[in-house]
Amino acid sequence: IAFAAANKKYGATTVAGTMIIARKAGIKIFVTGGIGGVHRGYNETMDMSADIIELSKTPVAVVCAGIKSILDIPRTLESLETHGVPVISYKTKEFPSFFSPSSGIQSPMHVNSVEEIAKVVDASFSLGMENGILIAVPNQNSYDGNVEAAIQSALEEAAARNISGR
Repeated sequence: IAFAAANKKYGATTVAGTMIIARKAGIKIFVTGGIGGVHRGYNETMDMSADIIELSKTPVAVVCAGIKSILDIPRTLESLETHGVPVISYKTKEFPSFFSPSSGIQSPMHVNSVEEIAKVVDASFSLGMENGILIAVPNQNSYDGNVEAAIQSALEEAAARNISGR
């Protein structure tokens, strides 16, 4: 952010970058597609999105369709819990999976109304909590196919072709 600002350049931001800017602008809640998280193969790469760390230290509520499906959703949810980030799913007991309304993983918390979400967000801000809140809303225009099978196939093909990277 500082490099782009200092050089009067345009740039894109991750959820983490958007949270920083939102806080400085006084924006307490924003919506995005999906958040970053713990990458598959974390034990080998140690690759984890800064979104998790920023959610743990920036009091902004983030509404999304879930953790990006290509990531390790169970480990990301565990990391969010470890970092003290409340994770709430809206109108579902299963955590949504970005392209799909369900990941097969139980959500840590769920609510059934926007009023309940507003009460939690308001309580967090009123208590002066220094962390963000993740609110996952299932994608209503979900992909009908098997997302996990498509991801596994793509990962296997990339490995067979010796393609890697971030």
